[in-house]
Amino acid sequence: MLPVAPPDPRALPRTSLSTISVEHIRIDSIKSYAETRAALERLPHFDDRTRTLMQYGDIAKVRSALGEIQGDAGLVVFSVATHGDWLQIISGKRNVVQYVIGNVLVSTQMTQHELAAALYAPLRIVVYENESGAATIEYDRPSTLFGQFGNERVTAVARDLDEKIQDILIRAAT
Repeated sequence: MLPVAPPDPRALPRTSLSTISVEHIRIDSIKSYAETRAALERLPHFDDRTRTLMQYGDIAKVRSALGEIQGDAGLVVFSVATHGDWLQIISGKRNVVQYVIGNVLVSTQMTQHELAAALYAPLRIVVYENESGAATIEYDRPSTLFGQFGNERVTAVARDLDEKIQDILIRAAT
C-alpha cells in the first residue's frame, strides 16, 4: 500500500471566528396573539410575479412591481414559518410563528457593498403567545446585526431599517 501524503494546507478551506454584540428587542403586545398576528399578516406578501420579472431581466418592471408590492409599509412578508404547528411533533401545538420580513431594495443597498449582509436580510421576527395570553414579538436590531461588517454604507441603511421595523411592530402590538 502506498503512503498517503498529508493534504496541502493551502487546499483546505479557511475558517475564521468572530464574536459580535447584538441588541435583542422584545415587545410585549397589549393585544392577543391572534390580533397581533393578524396585524402582521396585513403587510404585503412577496409573490412570484417579481421573481418571474427578474428572470427576464426587465429591471424597470421589477422596480415598479416592488414599489407596488411594498406599498406604504415599505416592508413585505417573504415567508412564514409555523413553529407552533411544528411543536406538536414533540410537545403539543403552541402559538408561535416566525416571519421573514424585509424590503428587496433595502437588502440590495446593503448586499451590494457587503455580500455577507444577505445572511440577515430579510429579517427574522418571532411572534408568540406569552404566559399572560397576549403576544410577544422578538427580533434583533438590524443595525447591530449589519454593524458587524464595519461598513458604514451598510450600517447607515440598517439604521433606517431599525426605525422602519420598529414602527411596523409597535403598530402590530398596539
